[in-house]
Amino acid sequence: MKNFTDKVAVITGAGSGIGRALALALARRGARLALSDINTESVADTAGRCEKLGATAVPYELDVAHRAAVYAHAAAVRGEFGQVNLVINNAGVALGADVEDMTWDDFDWLMNINFWGVAHGTKAFLPDLIGSGDGHIVNVSSVFGLVGVPTQSAYNAAKFAVRGFTEALRQEMRIAGHPVGVTCVHPGGVKTNIAVSARGIPDDVDVETIRRGFDALTLTSPDSAAKTILHGVTKNKARVLIGADARAIDLIPRLLGPAYEDLGVPLYRAGRRTAARFGIAL
Repeated sequence: MKNFTDKVAVITGAGSGIGRALALALARRGARLALSDINTESVADTAGRCEKLGATAVPYELDVAHRAAVYAHAAAVRGEFGQVNLVINNAGVALGADVEDMTWDDFDWLMNINFWGVAHGTKAFLPDLIGSGDGHIVNVSSVFGLVGVPTQSAYNAAKFAVRGFTEALRQEMRIAGHPVGVTCVHPGGVKTNIAVSARGIPDDVDVETIRRGFDALTLTSPDSAAKTILHGVTKNKARVLIGADARAIDLIPRLLGPAYEDLGVPLYRAGRRTAARFGIAL
């Protein structure tokens, strides 16, 4: 996929952050957009911004955790646009909790969105992508799909799963000779709302404190992330790393192997001290 003119792009989690930035970037490049989010107001706002740029953009309410809803969404998009060329499974949530303390409800909530949402979107739209003759699927993992991090076991589990699922899918498409590119994206710190909407935030920490702290620690804007992702699509890259921090984290297990885990405790403690300076108790 060398350009996006008149291509139909499906984006989940398009109401904010990277999803919104991708929608706007694709609107500027002539794509037609099927945009979904669980928040109807935010995704409608994104669609409106895209239409002001001259793009066709249809907003949909969607909870990617529900398989039947995702298949119904695929049918609705197929009926509206007649084709699908690009699917970006971007919707995601966050959870901070030790394995010992984490509830099953929270674990299921995160896995249903961060992993099963990706699997649902992939399976539901894959026949359309194959049939398009020029398809591409982008699944958003994380740097936490490259290394394990204390208090992020559920997030790690989902993002490692996305990585393995996507890497296997890319090989399967090539073996079968299907005209579908597959890219796995690993963002580092990107200035989005994922931290303020996370579960596991201490009750005595307000949202604005979380927002200020997260913004101070993140390095990459959503617009920059979107630009990097779309460049990766046009180059049919297997893996896309977002930000200098992602590139650095990618090197750690390559250089140290399992020994990187020995760094986890001192790094976590240093992270707690940094967070405390912003008034965030971990």
